[in-house]
Amino acid sequence: MSEPVALDEYEAGELSVLYETEPAEDVIAWALERFHPRLAIAEGGGAEGMVIIDIAVKVQPDVRVFTLDTGRLPQETYDLVEQVRGRYGVRVEMLAPEAVHVEEMVRRHGPNLMYRSVDLRLLCCQVRKVLPLTLYLASLDAWITGLRREQWASRAEVRKIELDHDHGGIVKLNPLADWTKREVWDYIRANDVPYHPLYDQGYTSIGCAPCTRPIEPGQEDRAGRWWWEKDGPKECGIHCAIYTGGFEHELEALLKTERFEDGDREDR
Repeated sequence: MSEPVALDEYEAGELSVLYETEPAEDVIAWALERFHPRLAIAEGGGAEGMVIIDIAVKVQPDVRVFTLDTGRLPQETYDLVEQVRGRYGVRVEMLAPEAVHVEEMVRRHGPNLMYRSVDLRLLCCQVRKVLPLTLYLASLDAWITGLRREQWASRAEVRKIELDHDHGGIVKLNPLADWTKREVWDYIRANDVPYHPLYDQGYTSIGCAPCTRPIEPGQEDRAGRWWWEKDGPKECGIHCAIYTGGFEHELEALLKTERFEDGDREDR
């Protein structure tokens, strides 16, 4: 009988303590041994994700990797996906949003709704990122992210091994949680790891093209994300649930529209 893959809170807590001082390589090796092939690495263009892929393929050459193809990514992100295919032989799984959700959102609010309010920006993130991610993660037992504690205040307490209660309690691994930015780039240079070319143009966080720009000297690394917002969260909802009461109402309206259209088609 195979070993059960799920973790409860107690075991997750014990493993978090056990692996807190262990190197990223050991965390990734443990995760792959326990969860592969129902485990996947999230890579959206960030340097951290590329480090994780480079480590993981040395343990499991057919490791699964995915990215969220929002439809608004810079061309350089697609070029990096091709580099991953060429360098590591990994076919990156491209997750796209439901066309009906995007079409209805754009019909209601226009293609650049994100600039008009925080709620509309979060709605766009939900439709293009969070919903397809949630659907995908429902088929997995674990996923690996490039979250680091020093990236932003909302990430300061992430553990290397934890349960992701926003996605059904699957295991979420953040093997670089205690790495510094310098350590990430030292690894990339030492191991000749491919990285997103926008980093060389002053970008320090990579997202959708309309929502990401280079930072100014002295700014925080995530200051280039949604820079026009004064008090908005520097998160999209992938790594932490965001509740405002605004975009949730709009999102529910979009989903109701889809259900109505599906029922209407069945009646014809």
